[in-house]
Amino acid sequence: MRLKALLLLIVISAASLWAQDLVRLGNLKFAHYGAVSYMKELAPKYRLRIEERVFPKGIDINPAIVAGEIDASAAALDAAIAGRAAGVPIYVVAGFARGGARLVVGSGSGIRSLQDLRGKKVGVARGGAQEVLLLAELAKAGLSWSDRPGKDVLVLYLPFADLNQALLAKNIDAMCQSEPYSSQALHRRFGVELLKPYDTPIGEPIRALVITEKLYRERRDVAQRFLLCFVEATRKFIDEPKVAENYVREVMFKNQISAEDYQDAIGNSPFCYDITLAHVQVTTDLMLKYGVGRMAHPPKAADWVKLDLLTEAKRQLKVK
Repeated sequence: MRLKALLLLIVISAASLWAQDLVRLGNLKFAHYGAVSYMKELAPKYRLRIEERVFPKGIDINPAIVAGEIDASAAALDAAIAGRAAGVPIYVVAGFARGGARLVVGSGSGIRSLQDLRGKKVGVARGGAQEVLLLAELAKAGLSWSDRPGKDVLVLYLPFADLNQALLAKNIDAMCQSEPYSSQALHRRFGVELLKPYDTPIGEPIRALVITEKLYRERRDVAQRFLLCFVEATRKFIDEPKVAENYVREVMFKNQISAEDYQDAIGNSPFCYDITLAHVQVTTDLMLKYGVGRMAHPPKAADWVKLDLLTEAKRQLKVK
């Protein structure tokens, strides 16, 4: 009997030790979100079970966080900032991709400079990095804009998936679009790159990995293992580009994007780990300036950017 009791205790202890903690992840379907999606493949190594839920836009994840349905998410920094300003209880804990946007004009449109956008229709998805980048570029060129007629540029807000079709059908003259959709427009020859919108105070936008305040404060060990998983997944995608390409093209996009689409997309949106308080703050300031997110109380970066878990994860995994 004692031996049976001892064996039962060992089994219970082992099961407890290796029990998988659940983290519910909100993600988007873009090429540069691939390493975040890949985390669920590595999760068991860190005693995690990651349930991924894909949303149409980053800003759509915020209500799910408030409802207690999501513990962590990957999205444009703009969406995270707008959410935090609205009271969504999240912390920025890492960056996972840089760039990822192009200003694309219709083939044969004759548009060769920002000034040529005067009197034109430009499409963009609301609430993403592309919106604030577009408005910063228009402001730099001295152009006014509105989603109603009467300004220099008419901005039309469309879902990411509809922008390419609108440009192809010539319902818009240009678009500020994410990857890999902007690369697809170039390869299918109905779009021409006007510029990569990285010459404003924001520079290259950095996509943000966020976790809930509850996960950070009440399940800190789980949060730390989640960041370890993130760093390993990202390192694998950086060090083994063929693994990254196969996963994004075959698993995420079900072979709906070509190798050329993927290579161009990732060339314009490389994977990364880091984000800075300064980058979050300048993005917040420009969002406020241009009315993106309609923030009554813009958050201060120092109050909600928490990089200690990332720093420790990189230290443990010997990542610079």
